[in-house]
Amino acid sequence: MFLMGRITKYICSACVCSLLAITMINPQSSSAFTNQVIQQGAVGEDVIELQSRLQYIGFYNGKIDGVFGWSTYWALRNFQYEFGIKKVDGLAGAQTKQKLADVTKYYEYHVKTELKKRNKFTHYGGVPIDKQKGSSAKSSQNNVQKNAKSQSKSQQQQPTGQQSRGQQQSEGRNNNQATPQQNQTNKTATNGGSEQQPTGQQSRGQQQSEGRNNNQATPQQNQTNKAATNGGSEQQQEKAQKPTALNVPNGFSQNDIQLMANAVYGEARGEPYNGQVAVAAVILNRVNSPTFPNTVAGVIFEPRAFTAVADGQIWLEPDETAKKAVLDAINGWDPTGNAMYYFNPDTATSAWIWSRPQIKQIGKHIFCN
Repeated sequence: MFLMGRITKYICSACVCSLLAITMINPQSSSAFTNQVIQQGAVGEDVIELQSRLQYIGFYNGKIDGVFGWSTYWALRNFQYEFGIKKVDGLAGAQTKQKLADVTKYYEYHVKTELKKRNKFTHYGGVPIDKQKGSSAKSSQNNVQKNAKSQSKSQQQQPTGQQSRGQQQSEGRNNNQATPQQNQTNKTATNGGSEQQPTGQQSRGQQQSEGRNNNQATPQQNQTNKAATNGGSEQQQEKAQKPTALNVPNGFSQNDIQLMANAVYGEARGEPYNGQVAVAAVILNRVNSPTFPNTVAGVIFEPRAFTAVADGQIWLEPDETAKKAVLDAINGWDPTGNAMYYFNPDTATSAWIWSRPQIKQIGKHIFCN
């Protein structure tokens, strides 16, 4: 009995050691989240884990920062919809957290190490940690290379042997002095600069005079400086005039956004806000579908696709609400549930559109596939 007890004790100890070794090799969290419901506005480690898990399977492509903002909210809603969560509400409750834990991995050590180093990084599944953007392994290698270059440059600049502090100061003073020949050379180069005195202190008036003279330049130099200044100014203006939009993913031009805003305004300006987002979402769903044109303009101007194009309301100036609805749709909000069509039941005359499988009604529009 005594021998069996000791054997059992050793086996248990070996199991514990094995588990610890596995945990150290694969630093994945053993339990998902805390018991709190994670919602918009929350901050902290639960949000870091939420963003990391959503990014792991491609629903979240924003910055992992532990702040539950709109990007995290829509990523979570899309996850809930795609994975059949009963209530698609953008809240990470027990069912949502359990599903995330089942289908994703969270390498907590990697994520928190990158956050601590303030690195921009990713946490996608199927990509080795050291291959992901901003990984510590790559950062460390880059730092080693930078330090080696810096040390090599420093060694080249440093004179051989040690200098006393007095010698360094003496050399510093001597290096700042110039011979009459050097002064003459400086004078020629600056065209108007006063000669520096070889030794001694200069009077205040002489220093001011030299300062004014050194700021003078020949007409040729002025022309060169002006050209350089104008060139820099033109480059800055060109950069400033380049169209940009906040929170717009790559692949959408300003023309796409403007055209979609025109379509939303022409089709749904009297609808509730989520109804306007829904129209924008249908346009994007068609762009992503192989059965429709693969550009925004192609979808909108496809023959008989949108009433606003047929009656000319596409060219009405859209308001800010329509533009905001387009940006929300581009950033992932789809109130329709991936609908490809919509129609107004009070005005629709096509028997075909009534035959389509209906998803939901938002405002006056019924969305369907």
